[in-house]
Amino acid sequence: MPVTYHGHQYLAADAHAHIYPEKIAEKATASVGNFYGIPMEHIGLPQILSQTGGQAGFDRFLVCSVATKVEQVRTINTFIQQACAQYPQFVGLAAWHPDITQLEAELDDIQNRGLKGIKLHPDFQEFAIDDPKMFPFYQAVQRRGLPILFHTGDNRKHFSSPLQLAHVLDKLPELTCIAAHLGGYTQWHEARQCLSGMNLYVDTSSSLGFIPKKEALESIAHFGVDHVMFGTDFPMWNIENELETFFSLGLTEKENQTILYDTFANLFRLPKSEEY
Repeated sequence: MPVTYHGHQYLAADAHAHIYPEKIAEKATASVGNFYGIPMEHIGLPQILSQTGGQAGFDRFLVCSVATKVEQVRTINTFIQQACAQYPQFVGLAAWHPDITQLEAELDDIQNRGLKGIKLHPDFQEFAIDDPKMFPFYQAVQRRGLPILFHTGDNRKHFSSPLQLAHVLDKLPELTCIAAHLGGYTQWHEARQCLSGMNLYVDTSSSLGFIPKKEALESIAHFGVDHVMFGTDFPMWNIENELETFFSLGLTEKENQTILYDTFANLFRLPKSEEY
C-alpha cells in the first residue's frame, strides 16, 4: 500500500532509520533519547520499522547503526547484513569507526556484505568531520563510490557542523555524502550558507518539526528536490506525523514524489517511480 495524500499515491522510502539487535534495542533506543533529551516513539527493532513503515506505505528503508568502538564494527555490519536479508525492503549502511587502521580490508568486508554506504555520527563517535586523520578514509570511500551518511549539526557539539563538512567537500568535491537533518540539525541557516554540490544530498529527518515552513522550503530550494530525501529518524518520531508535516509544506505532487522516493532511488540505483 503506497503512501496516500489527498487522493494521490506515492512510492516512498525512509532514507534515515536506525535499527538494533533485539538484545540491546531497548537500551540503545533509550540512550539516544537521553542524548537528545526526548522521548522515543518506538523501540529500534527491524520488525517494528518494517511493520510501522509498511503500514504507513513505505516501500524502502535506509537502515544503519553507529559504532562507538572499533570492535563493534563487524558485529553491527553482520547485523545490518542479516536484517537486509530478512527484510528485502531494507537498504543497509555499514558502521565505521575513525580508529580503524586497515581501511581497504574493512571496506572490502563492507562491500562483500552488500552494504551500500557508510553511516557516521561524529557527535556520538567524538571526532570532527574535517579531522585530517579522516581524509584517507574519505578518499578510499570516494574511490569505491560509496555514499556516507553524516549526522550533521548540533549547536551543543563541535564535531559535526555544516562548515566542517564543507571543508571536506572543498577538498573532495566528488565524495558522495548525505548531510542528515536538512544539512545540519539546529544549524539550518549555516547549512544553506556553506553546503552545496552535485554529490551532496540531504534528508529531512529530525528537521521539519523544528523549523518554520518558510525555512524548510528555503532549504529544499537551496539543495534542490533531486538532492533531498525524506527521512524519519526512526525510532524517534511517529511516522504518520512526519509525513503530515512534510505534506503540509505544500510542494507539488512531482516534488513530493521526488523527495519521497526518486532521489533515494537515483542515489541507490533502484527503479524510479515511473518505472513501476
